[in-house]
Amino acid sequence: MNPAASALLATTAIQAAASAALLTLPAIAPLVAADLDLPTSLVGTYLSLVYVGAATAALAGGAAVLRVGALRLSQLSLLACALGLLLGLVPAVTVVALSAVLLGVGYGPITPASSHLLARTASPARMGLTFSIKQTGVPGGAALAGLAVPPLALLAGWRIAVAAVAVLAVLITVAAQPLRRSLDADRERTARFSLGHFAAALRLVAGTPALRTMAAVSFVYAGLQMCVSGFIVAYLAEEVGLGLVTAGVGLTVANVAGVVARIGWGAFADRVLSPRATLALLGGLMAAGALATAMFSAAWPLAAMLAVIAALGATAIGWNGVYLAETARVAPAGQVGLATGGCLFFTYVGVVCCPFLFGLLQRASGSYALCFAAAAAAYAAVAAVLMLRRTTAAG
Repeated sequence: MNPAASALLATTAIQAAASAALLTLPAIAPLVAADLDLPTSLVGTYLSLVYVGAATAALAGGAAVLRVGALRLSQLSLLACALGLLLGLVPAVTVVALSAVLLGVGYGPITPASSHLLARTASPARMGLTFSIKQTGVPGGAALAGLAVPPLALLAGWRIAVAAVAVLAVLITVAAQPLRRSLDADRERTARFSLGHFAAALRLVAGTPALRTMAAVSFVYAGLQMCVSGFIVAYLAEEVGLGLVTAGVGLTVANVAGVVARIGWGAFADRVLSPRATLALLGGLMAAGALATAMFSAAWPLAAMLAVIAALGATAIGWNGVYLAETARVAPAGQVGLATGGCLFFTYVGVVCCPFLFGLLQRASGSYALCFAAAAAAYAAVAAVLMLRRTTAAG
C-alpha cells in the first residue's frame, strides 16, 4: 500500500474510534442520567468538559507531532480516549467530569496530527477530497455509537457498552503500529516542546486573515454540530416521544449522511465552488435543516423525521473536510499542523460553549425544539457573513 493510502486508512480509522468514544455517553445519555440521578440535558456540560481538554490539547498537538510523529501522537491520543471512557465508569459525578476532560485531551491532538500526515502525503489537487474522506471518520464513529451503543447498553448495561468502545479504541491503536515507522519518518527526535508552542499556534492564526476566518466559522459550525450529535437522541426520546433505540437510529442516520456528504462536499469544493463559498452554502442548508428539525412532533411520520435528520446530518456534519483542507491550503509552508492546531483551538472552544448554552436554554425553556430553532438562526447568520465578505472581496 502506498504512503498516501496508508496514511488515509490509518487516520480515518483512528478518527472514527475517537469519535465513537466521544459520543458513547451522549448516545445513552437517558440511561446514564437516570443511573446517576441527573437531568439528561447535562450531556451538554459533559461535552463542554470534553472540549475544554480538546481545545488545550489541540494547541499542543501541532508542536508535539514534530517530536513524536503524527501517527504515534494519534496512537497515544486514542489510548487517552480509552482511558477517559473507562474512568467514566466510576459512579461519581466529579469522576465522570474528570473523565470527560481526559477524553478531550485524547481527542484534541488527533486532527492536527492527521492534517500534518495527510498534507505531506496527499496530492495537492485532491486535498479537499482526501481530507473529507478522512473526516468521514467523525460521523462514521458517531454512527457506530448511535447504532451499537444503545442496544448493547439495554442488553448488557451501559457500563459494558462504554467498556466495549474503550476496547475497540485500544485494538485500533495496536492495529496501526505496523505503519508507524514509514508514516513517522519525518519526525524530529531533537525537537523540543515548550509552553511557547501554545502561543505560537494562536499567533499564527491571529496573524493570518484566512486562518482567522476559518477559525471563526468553525467556532459556530463545530459547536452546533456537537449540539446536533449530542442532543438529537434526547430530543427524539424525551420530547418527540420515540423509543431510545429508535432515537439512536436517528443519530446513526444523521452521521451516515454526514459520512457520505463529506466526500461529496470535498469533491464539490475542489471542482465547483471555492471552499469559502461552499462553507457559505452549507450554512444556509444547515439553517433549513435545523429549522425543520425544530418542527418535529409525534404526528410526524418516522420516515419524514429521518429524512430531515439525514439532510441536517449531510450539512451540519458534512462541512469539516472542506474546512480542514482550506486550513491546510492557506497555512504557511511546513506549518500545517501548527495552523490546524491553532484553528482547532477556536473550533473546540465553540464546542465547549455551544452545547453548554444549548443545554442551558433547554433547561430554561423546557424545549429542545426552541434550541434547534436558535441553532438555525446562528447557522443563517454565519452563512450571510461569509457570502457578504465574499461579495465584498469580489467587488
